[in-house]
Amino acid sequence: MTDTHTWRLRVELDDSPGVLARITTRLAARDCNVLALSILPVPGGVVDELVVKAAPDVPPAELVREIRAEGGRCLGITHADVRDLVDPPTAALRAAAMAFDDPCAAPEAVRVLLAADSVTFESGEPGRLLDGGHRAIFAIGDGTTVAARRGWAPFTDVELARVAVFTAMFRQVTVDADPPTAVVTPDGAGVVLRRGEVTDLDAVSQLHARCSARTLFARYHSGVRTLPRRLLHRLLAPPRGSTVLAVCGREVVGIGQLIRTARPEEAEVSLLIEDSWQHKGIGTALVCRMAVAARAEGHRELVAWCLPGESGFERTAARAGIPLSVRTEQGMLRIGLRVGESASEVTRTR
Repeated sequence: MTDTHTWRLRVELDDSPGVLARITTRLAARDCNVLALSILPVPGGVVDELVVKAAPDVPPAELVREIRAEGGRCLGITHADVRDLVDPPTAALRAAAMAFDDPCAAPEAVRVLLAADSVTFESGEPGRLLDGGHRAIFAIGDGTTVAARRGWAPFTDVELARVAVFTAMFRQVTVDADPPTAVVTPDGAGVVLRRGEVTDLDAVSQLHARCSARTLFARYHSGVRTLPRRLLHRLLAPPRGSTVLAVCGREVVGIGQLIRTARPEEAEVSLLIEDSWQHKGIGTALVCRMAVAARAEGHRELVAWCLPGESGFERTAARAGIPLSVRTEQGMLRIGLRVGESASEVTRTR
């Protein structure tokens, strides 16, 4: 979990004895502690990365000023996560284990390796550095590429080399970085979760036709019975997000959507499950899969909007083991899912 008073800084220091010690002494005088230090080789020298626990009354600008006072240059600063206190080799091994255990988590593993803001599926030429070093393209299997973005500091050669080794190993053990996954319902039916494609348009249209008016109203908050093909197309290929389908045989029985909002830390999530397939764990499986994708994209919270009196999505999120909060905003229920937190209790506020 992110600590609002712990910061990750990348700095260039003069190549003279005692500079780092003097900076540490300055920070200690301000009641700040250096919790971790690592050295990153860069062309022409090195960059020092510090994880600093600051006193509550010391803003990040003061940390930068203390470093500049000793002739240092701050290249970037961002909030630190508790995982930043783990040494880089251990963090790299954990990220690799995460991806090998669940190929769907490969983008999240790349994000962890790079301390990136987000990693999203995106076409491009692998190995390229773009936007002044703040965006990089990687191949992670079966022709799939992802784009890593980091606003607080450009990527370094050693970080890119670390990810290149990881992706090379990953491509040898899997053929799909976002593979279908299977769910077995309590009555023994097999359901496949996979990415939605435009070719699924007719099957998704039939899903809507089989859903009751009540189920459709809960999803769209209006009396819709059918969707025009242009809206079905946007449902399957949203410009600012992704869609996951639950498929049994040739029928689509459920659909989940993850849409980016104007706030980088937040994404909106929605579900539609066919009436006869509800209460069988399909919604829970969709939420879990979308939570993994959201975390990789740098989101900290998933938000669902429900009508007052509806409790289906809240129960689904609780069964997924994701900490959540519920409050009323403008006559609607805002359900917030704290993605990536390990807390086991569900917090509810009205």
